[in-house]
Amino acid sequence: MKLSEQVRPISYLKAHAPEVVRSLAETRRPVVLTVHGEAKAVLQDVGQYEETQETLALLKVLALTNRQVDEGKVRPAGKAFTQIRRRLAER
Repeated sequence: MKLSEQVRPISYLKAHAPEVVRSLAETRRPVVLTVHGEAKAVLQDVGQYEETQETLALLKVLALTNRQVDEGKVRPAGKAFTQIRRRLAER
């Protein structure tokens, strides 16, 4: 995906808002908005935005997991499941 093909001045958005929103939903490609020729904002379909946020959350979990592994904060799976079963049985 080339963002350079999706660059529009803010005046274009003002004049063609319904068309831009429709295009976002159909193409699922973000639009870069410029002010005085400088990129200032990215407009994105809400579904695509939600997917992006979910992906970022997963990447954060992976990064945290990698850090914990590097710090030696790991235990064998069997031991972890035994501990979980014990906690559930106490409830």
